[in-house]
Amino acid sequence: MDYEAVIGLEVHVQLTTKTKMFCSCSTKFGNPPNTQVCPICMGLPGVLPVINKRAVEYALKLAVALGCKINLRSVMARKHYFYPDLPKGYQISQYELPIAEGGGIDIELNGKKKRINLVRIHMEEDAGKLVHDEKQPYSYVDFNRAGVPLLEIVSKPEISSPEEAVAYLKTLRRIVRYLGICDGNMEEGSLRCDANVSVKPKGSDKFGTKVELKNMNSFKHVEKALAYEIKRQIGLLMEGKEVVQETRLYNEATQTTHPMRGKEEAHDYCYFPDPDLIEIKLSEEWINKVKDELPELPAEKKKRFIETYKLSEKEVDILIEERDFAEFFEETVKIYPNAKGVCNFMLTEVLRYLNKEGIFISESKLKPVHLAELLKLVEDGIISITIAKQQVFPEVFETGKAPKSIVEEKGLVQESSEDKLRAICEEVLKDHPAEVEKYKKGKKGLLGFFVGQVMKRTKGKANPKLVNEIFVKLLEG
Repeated sequence: MDYEAVIGLEVHVQLTTKTKMFCSCSTKFGNPPNTQVCPICMGLPGVLPVINKRAVEYALKLAVALGCKINLRSVMARKHYFYPDLPKGYQISQYELPIAEGGGIDIELNGKKKRINLVRIHMEEDAGKLVHDEKQPYSYVDFNRAGVPLLEIVSKPEISSPEEAVAYLKTLRRIVRYLGICDGNMEEGSLRCDANVSVKPKGSDKFGTKVELKNMNSFKHVEKALAYEIKRQIGLLMEGKEVVQETRLYNEATQTTHPMRGKEEAHDYCYFPDPDLIEIKLSEEWINKVKDELPELPAEKKKRFIETYKLSEKEVDILIEERDFAEFFEETVKIYPNAKGVCNFMLTEVLRYLNKEGIFISESKLKPVHLAELLKLVEDGIISITIAKQQVFPEVFETGKAPKSIVEEKGLVQESSEDKLRAICEEVLKDHPAEVEKYKKGKKGLLGFFVGQVMKRTKGKANPKLVNEIFVKLLEG
């Protein structure tokens, strides 16, 4: 019997607010354990939480961007469970009345588009973090993360494969980063994913038993965990065994999943409205203001870039991955209107240096005016593309100095004197008679070899276009 997977994702997005959901403690990542806590986020008796307005605004941004129905009235609820990293003994979340419902995320995979509909978006606070000692049988609790604001985005069970799940996550990550509400760093836990997985006979309307997967902190882990779990469940069914409803953890080392606990249902958490928090009441004016201030989203930007700049889909996908990178491209094109040339340089040299430094383009000293000036110097024949890449751009990137001043200081102006270059070309041919003979017998690819020799002798300063022309005349004239 053929089986097919049914996958629903619950994605937790950590919001980039400066303070926690219900108190003024910092949300900064990486500080010493338990240094960002107070009586409110530790749940001490007698404290009164207050809702972070910025977190509500961020929730509205995402709800509008994903086309959700926004509830003008929503309620914070207590979700009860007992775990060492939960200081209150309950988590403040939303249950019956979330901030938004419906909406969807459009994904694209192998040239095919598919809409994954959403159940809801709700706000909640994060728990703390357990740190396990590798040498001793101890676990420690860091409460810095307790109370950090989260959005949980719950999809309908409409994802059919691990690849679709990854496409969904990447699309959502790109959107929240464009909105500026989350940095999307899965390794630091600011974007986390749980998956509900089941399998059913192909074409059947009846879903199989659902298993929840946790502990997946990268796109690669999500794909591998889902692939393993689907295979495991199909194997059980083909052996005539039952799939047990449970929560399982992904083990990166073995690339397998293993049981964690029985799967809870909503009633197990004993939800009830939090008596210390007032209802959240939204106005149409606030929602409309959020709509008006929404930036151009990735899907819209992709379509516009392809139509306006005549670039390939593959090129545009890389250009628009980061909002700052896409905006840098457009600012450069305004100054130097050669979209293809700007795109080529950004996707090679600029990306290479950004990746090497591990920074975003907004954190670098490189400015659009620098890149535009550099490409214009190449176009005008003042420097060669080789000099631009190897000697000018590295210093521009490192220091933020103008390309023109670097070219002048280092004496890098391109040699374009035909007489001088002809003399060097003649020397190269004289020094390589065997290669000249092979060229004349039809090995035309050696032209690149000859040009390379000239570039070596001129330390990259020779005008490559002119050198090509001279060699063709000398060899075939």
